[in-house]
Amino acid sequence: MNRRDFTKLSTLVAASMRLPQALSQSAAQSPAQNTAAAPSTGAKAVGFACVGLGSISTAFMEACANSPTVKIVGLVTGHPETKGVMFSQMYGVPKSSIYTYETFDKIIENKEIEALYIGLPNSMHCDYTVRGAQAGKHILCEKPMAISSAECQTMIDACKKADRKLMIAYRMQYDPIWQAAYDVVQSGVLGKVQSLRGSMLQSQTLGWRQTKQYGGGGPMMDLGIYPLNGMRYLTQEEPAEFTAVVATRDKDDPRFKEMEQSIEWTIKFPSGIIASGGCSYGQFGQATLMVSGDKGYIMLSPAFAGGGVHMSGSAGTNHFDQMGTGRGHFQLGLEGEHFAACIRNNKQPKSPGEEGLKDLVAIERIYKAAGTPIA
Repeated sequence: MNRRDFTKLSTLVAASMRLPQALSQSAAQSPAQNTAAAPSTGAKAVGFACVGLGSISTAFMEACANSPTVKIVGLVTGHPETKGVMFSQMYGVPKSSIYTYETFDKIIENKEIEALYIGLPNSMHCDYTVRGAQAGKHILCEKPMAISSAECQTMIDACKKADRKLMIAYRMQYDPIWQAAYDVVQSGVLGKVQSLRGSMLQSQTLGWRQTKQYGGGGPMMDLGIYPLNGMRYLTQEEPAEFTAVVATRDKDDPRFKEMEQSIEWTIKFPSGIIASGGCSYGQFGQATLMVSGDKGYIMLSPAFAGGGVHMSGSAGTNHFDQMGTGRGHFQLGLEGEHFAACIRNNKQPKSPGEEGLKDLVAIERIYKAAGTPIA
C-alpha cells in the first residue's frame, strides 16, 4: 500500500524566482501567496506523526528533516518492528511513539503529536482523519481527500466539531513558480483567458490503486486531480459543465480489471473558459498545463513534479522563462511548513478541506459524464 514513488533527487533546497516588472504589484497582492506568517524565532516546532509509511510519507519526512518548524515525533505503521524502527532511528522518534493501526487511538495520550500527516490509501483517509481529529490532532491529508464528496464532508464536519485544522496536501499551490503562474493569469497580462489544457500520463505498477476498494476510482483520482486542481486554482472558478470519455485499450492488462486505463474530459467554467484534460495509467507523455488568453499564453512543463517546475510563454513584450530551483520533495516541505505556521498562528490553511471537497465534486461529475459514475 505504498503511495506513488517520487523520483529520488536532491534534498530540500531554497527556491528563488523573479516576476516580470509588469506583474510586481499583482504578486505583492496575490492571494496565492501563503497567508500564514512563519512562527516567531524560537517557537517550538510543530510535532507531526506520519500515518502510513509508504513512499509519500517517506518523501514528506525527508522534505521536513531540517525544517525549523516541522518535526516528526510519531509514526503509525503496520510494520512497527521494521519500518517503524528504521524511521524512528532516522528521525529520532521514541519507540514509545511508534503506533500500529490497532493502537492508533492511543495517540490522544501523546501531547508531542500536534498534527497528523495522512499518507494512506485513498479509502482510508476519511476514517483516520475523523479519528485523528477526535484525538485532538490537526490533519494534513494527502489528495485525493477521500473517495467521495460525502466522505469529504464527513471529514470537514469532524474537524470543525473537534476544532482542529484540516488541510489537503495540494503541494503545487505552495510552489513559487505556481504562485507566479497564478499572478500572471490573474494580472490580465494574458488578456481574457480562453482555455486551459493539461495532462498527466504514466505507466506504472499500481499496487492498491488498481482496486476500487482502496483507490476508489481510476487515474482521475491519482493523476487527473493534478491538472484539474491546477485549472481551478489558476482560474479561481468552479467548473459548471462536463463531458468525458473513458477507454481501456489493453483489456488483458490486470491493472485495468477494475478500472479504466485512460480518461479524457472537458469542463466549462461559468465565465466561458473551456478546459480539457487527460490522464492515464497506461501511456507516457509530458505532464503539462497550458493557459491561453487572447493576448498571450503560459506553459507549465513539467507542471506537476515535486519541484523544478518550469514556466514559459509570452504575452506582447512580456516573455516568461522561469525555472524553479526546488527539486525532489521541495513542495512537500513548503506545504508542511505552511500548515505548521497555520497551527502556530491559528490561521486557515490555503488549501483547506473545502478545496478537497470541490475537487471530488468535480471528479464525480467527470465520471458521471463518462457514463462510469463512482458515487
